[in-house]
Amino acid sequence: MDFKNIPLGQRIPAFGYAIKSKDSNFEKFSFTRHPMGEKDIVIEILFAGICHSDIHSARSEWFDGIYPMVPGHEIAGRVVATGSKVSKFKVGDYAGVGCMVNSCGECDACKKSQEQFCQQCVFTYNCQDCFHNNEPTYGGYSNNIVVNEHFAVCVPKDAPLDKVAPLLCAGITTYSPLKFSGVKKGDKVAVTGFGGLGVMAVKYALAMGAEVYVFARNRNKEKEALNLGVTKLFDSTQGIKERFNLIISTIPTSYDPMEYINLLKFGGELAIVGLPPREVSPDINITNLVYNAGRKVYGSLIGGMQETQEMLDYSLRHKIYPETEIIRADQIDEAYENLTSGKAKFRYVIDMQTLKD
Repeated sequence: MDFKNIPLGQRIPAFGYAIKSKDSNFEKFSFTRHPMGEKDIVIEILFAGICHSDIHSARSEWFDGIYPMVPGHEIAGRVVATGSKVSKFKVGDYAGVGCMVNSCGECDACKKSQEQFCQQCVFTYNCQDCFHNNEPTYGGYSNNIVVNEHFAVCVPKDAPLDKVAPLLCAGITTYSPLKFSGVKKGDKVAVTGFGGLGVMAVKYALAMGAEVYVFARNRNKEKEALNLGVTKLFDSTQGIKERFNLIISTIPTSYDPMEYINLLKFGGELAIVGLPPREVSPDINITNLVYNAGRKVYGSLIGGMQETQEMLDYSLRHKIYPETEIIRADQIDEAYENLTSGKAKFRYVIDMQTLKD
């Protein structure tokens, strides 16, 4: 499509891979996106990361999904068209899109650049867009996306786009709690789970000067963790003498949070970023929590747009990237299987230039 002369009000044709039900496989899918508004940009998607959240959403493990569903909220690409009032981007610039694509812009959360907590926040996929006739949003497993410029981050031309894409979820999800808890040099930080999120949490904590530990289900990745600079990897919480300033839980399955709360220093914090399926979502024993008074537990949900740009700039400056494996667009089902079975070694990133209509 020639994006240089898009007629006002014309819907944008798009093409990608969608899942039609929670039990089906991915298949090719043609659809349209809402017309480009005055403050919108059109991005040709070059790379799209696969997040474990995509799997939970596609399989309706958190809540019932909206089908057909085009997942993907780790998006990097090239700007191919701009609305008449766009000031942040020009055609040819690189841009990234993360977990959300719109919000009201007027509530307290939006004014504090915490747009993810806006009551009208529109997520990148599997969401009804209240600003566009409640039509479903479609994500990054596709050839393009239309988004308000405020919800796109600026990416330098020399940045590795395949590694930038996963930062838009995995990066901000782990960077944000580390900043919120004020991690500094000398702090003891533990990361539970050493998958896509866990690796990023480790890299950021090390860059911030922390002494970092990892809790993992087994020791398969111990060498990898130690090579990154991790002090020690534990495969159990039993008999641990260390006490931590912060523990970040990235665990996407059932577990007992008290096992980790018990390992916090007085004043220490447990930040929960991993979301297990609803049927195995863990509870915190209130009695045990009271008897461990002086520890804090909080959840962390991605980050606002200002912090997301900050995270990206920080990552590029310190060369903090996820370990990635590039796959073709027709390998999504295989990637999902590897992720759920524990076979995946790296963060899968789809090369969207392999998408064929």
